[in-house]
Amino acid sequence: MNERNKIVYLLLLIAACGFVSCSGAPTTEEKPESELWVTYRGSGGPGAGKKIVFVSGDEEYRSEEALPMLAQILAVRYGFTCTVLFSVDSLTGEVDANEQTNIPGLSNLESADLMVIFTRFRELPPEQMRYVDGYLRAGKPVIGLRTATHAFHYSRNPDDPYAKYDFQSAVPGWEHGFGKIVLGETWVSHHGDHGKEGTRGVISESATDHPIVNGVSDVWGPTDVYTVGALEDAEVLMWGHSTAGMTPDAPIIADKDALPVAWTRTYALEGGKEGTAFATTMGASVDLVNEDLRRLIVNACFWLLDQEVPEKADVTFVSHYEPTMFGFDSFKKGKVPADYRLED
Repeated sequence: MNERNKIVYLLLLIAACGFVSCSGAPTTEEKPESELWVTYRGSGGPGAGKKIVFVSGDEEYRSEEALPMLAQILAVRYGFTCTVLFSVDSLTGEVDANEQTNIPGLSNLESADLMVIFTRFRELPPEQMRYVDGYLRAGKPVIGLRTATHAFHYSRNPDDPYAKYDFQSAVPGWEHGFGKIVLGETWVSHHGDHGKEGTRGVISESATDHPIVNGVSDVWGPTDVYTVGALEDAEVLMWGHSTAGMTPDAPIIADKDALPVAWTRTYALEGGKEGTAFATTMGASVDLVNEDLRRLIVNACFWLLDQEVPEKADVTFVSHYEPTMFGFDSFKKGKVPADYRLED
């Protein structure tokens, strides 16, 4: 091959490589919307016509496993239409618990009747965050699980218009951000010994007749109790006792204070309508092996939607559920939202 032909060959090779690179896997902006989240459509029952949007995205407690399981129960057992959103890698379309800046599908909140949020330190762009803000300003009901007390953290861009949602916010009227303003508390600390102590939930004596605790008597989870201070405009439904071990038979640590682990409260953003929230600092995927904790959250969905709460809700799993133990970077790699679909 002469020198001229070699040059032509090399140029063609470079062009071909560039074409392959450019025509590789589509980004999330190019993928069909149906591939970026999953929806379980209800077909009759008390939840017919009601839409619940579940927002997952945390690095530690496997919300990407917990929320699809709860959504399946509410859709299949009770007829709610449930959409589950995930933190998604914008290049691969894979569920990535460490991706803090991309949760596709938040526009579903425009038509939602209830939002269930289980995120941690997310820093979502304005084009996504505006749907969360709009939902809350409308005063619609909210359920916050575990790390939702510190759902947002704007460390990259403190000048972002939604940086006031940050769990450390010092913006007047937004002190301690979403967690404090909406749920009643932000991240403070671990009250229990993280990774060594669990949580035994005990129903508050003043809340034994509350519909949310219908059929609930045995709540335990391996995650530790979070520190929770004074709650404004709230009713504590359940107190959390630290257990001396991470098994259901572990005894309560008698000399450690019990703190709120489940409560309801009213909230209102500045200039927005008043809404109602239910929060629990439990809810990790492994916590939800506990039947009565699942029942507590399902009951809260009914109550927040002004529907009659079942005396003992059926919360049996719809599909196989084998949750991953909590821990950083322990999420299942290579999964996409479609992997959480149910077969017809």
